[in-house]
Amino acid sequence: MKDHELFRREVADWLAENLTGEFAALRGLGGPGREHEAFDLRLAWERHLAASGWTCVGWPREFGGRGLSLAEQVIFHEEYAASGAPARVGHLGEQLLGPTLIAHGTPEQRQRFLPRIVAVEELWCQGYSEPGAGSDLAAVSTSARLEGDQWVVTGQKIWTSLAHVADWCFVLARTEPGSRRHSGLSYLLVPLRQDGVTVRPIRQLTGTSEFNEVFFDGARTPASMVVGEPGDGWRVAMATLGFERGVSTLGQQIGFRRELEGVIEQARRTGTIDDPVLRTELTRAWIGLRVLRAHALRTLGEDAGPEVAVGKLLWAQWHRRLGELGMRARGARSLVHDGEPDEWQRLFLFSRADTIYGGSDEIERNIIAERVLGLPKEARA
Repeated sequence: MKDHELFRREVADWLAENLTGEFAALRGLGGPGREHEAFDLRLAWERHLAASGWTCVGWPREFGGRGLSLAEQVIFHEEYAASGAPARVGHLGEQLLGPTLIAHGTPEQRQRFLPRIVAVEELWCQGYSEPGAGSDLAAVSTSARLEGDQWVVTGQKIWTSLAHVADWCFVLARTEPGSRRHSGLSYLLVPLRQDGVTVRPIRQLTGTSEFNEVFFDGARTPASMVVGEPGDGWRVAMATLGFERGVSTLGQQIGFRRELEGVIEQARRTGTIDDPVLRTELTRAWIGLRVLRAHALRTLGEDAGPEVAVGKLLWAQWHRRLGELGMRARGARSLVHDGEPDEWQRLFLFSRADTIYGGSDEIERNIIAERVLGLPKEARA
C-alpha cells in the first residue's frame, strides 16, 4: 500500500538523519549477550527516540503511544533493525509491562507508570524465574504479605535481565499462604532502589553480566501496586508472556539476518565456504529464517495463546544452530581467544541459553503437545 511505503520512508529517513554524531557509534551495539555495550549512550539515544515520539509506537494514543496499526509496527521494527540502530534498553517496560498495565492495570497505575515508560525515565525488569522455579513458573515460592497498607516481599529471583540497571521489577509472588501451583499468586510492582533489595550480577560464559540474582528481604511496595486482583497473578503473568511474543520479534529477525550474513561473509574470508556440508547448512539457515518470518506474520494480531510457543521454539533452535555455524565458519581460530571472546565466539556462547531462557524447549514442547495438539498431560508430582 502506498501509505505504508510512505511510512516506511518516514521511519528510514528519520533514523538516517538521527543516527549521526555521537549516536553514529551505536550502530549494531547491544542486544543479548552484549547489553553492556555503551549502555549510557544507548539510554540517551532511547530518550532521544522518546522526545521525537518513536517509543511505544503501538500503544494507543491516550496512553502516550502513536496508535500504529500492526502493519505499521512491523515496518517500524524492521526499519529500526535494518538501520543498525542499537538494541533498546527500555524494552521490558515498553513491550511487556506497559501493555500489561494497559490491559489489566488500574487508572492510577497507568497514570503513574505509563508516561515514564514512554519517556524512558524508569527502567523495568521481570521477576519471574527462581532457583527452584525456572521453566516451571507455577512453582514460585517468593512470598508477599499485606502489612498495613504495604506488601512485604521475601524471596529470590534469578536470571533477571537488566535488574542491575532497573528502577522497578514486576514480580510474581505467592500472596496466599499454603496455596499451590497457579492459585494464590499475585503480580506486584516493586521498586528496586530500597534497603530490602539486593541485586547480584551473574557472570556468564561471554564474560558479561546482564543476568542477575535479585534478593527480596522484607522489600516493600504499596498495597495498590498489585496488577489485577490479589491471587489473580497467574492470569496477568501469562498475559505479559503473550505480549513478549509480539510484533517486535520481526525486528529481532532482522538482527538474525544480519548475523547470518556476517557468518556467510566470515566463511568466505576463511575459505570454509568451500565445504559443501557447511554451504548446505547455511542454505538451510537462510530458509529457516524465512520460515520464522512467515510464522510471525501468520500469528500477528491473534490473541496470545499456546500457539506462541511454536515461535519461541523455532527461533531458539534456529539461533542456537547459527551460533554453531559461526564457529565452524571461522575455522580452527574459533577455538582460542585472547581476553574477551570475539563476535562469533560470543554468539556461540550466548546462544547456548536461547533454548532455556524465556521458556525452555522442553516446556514449550509440552505446551504445544497438551494445549495445541490435545495430547495427554505429562504426569506431575
